[in-house]
Amino acid sequence: MWLCGIDEAGRGPLAGELVVAGVVLLDDIDGLMDSKKLSAKKREELYSKIVQNSHYHIAVYSASDIDSLGISKCIANALEEIKTNLPECEYLFDGNSTFGVSDITTMVKADSKVAQVSAASILAKVTRDRMLIEYDKTYPQYGFAKHKGYATKAHYEALWEYGRSPIHRKSFFIKGLDGLF
Repeated sequence: MWLCGIDEAGRGPLAGELVVAGVVLLDDIDGLMDSKKLSAKKREELYSKIVQNSHYHIAVYSASDIDSLGISKCIANALEEIKTNLPECEYLFDGNSTFGVSDITTMVKADSKVAQVSAASILAKVTRDRMLIEYDKTYPQYGFAKHKGYATKAHYEALWEYGRSPIHRKSFFIKGLDGLF
């Protein structure tokens, strides 16, 4: 039975999508590791190799999906979507929760230990980063190309000055913007 590695990008940012990728590798790929430990250039190189040498599925949930369903439900839905699109596999998800989805095994730091999960980490991160770079063209005042929607000092300053953009998660509390300091 094939192993499908699963990882996500975008669980904690203030803006942008949640991206969850599942990957079944068809061939070995040198250089796979946790996407956070790779340069953007190396991630892009590996992204192409992964796409060419795997079966994969990428699930994307918008900020409004996250606001209406909650982050946990979006992750659970993404896991189910990956199981539907990559059937008859063993599923290994990076982390320590299956979010209530059956027939999934978890492993903390799997993105650093298991090639399929490393590959999923790279697909999820590159997909999400590309989206935020595109959003930066529409909303340049927020600096999305630089911080990718995460809670940096510059991002908070932009939020305090301009308020939320349409891609910001309204359900995520932002100190100083939501009435409390």
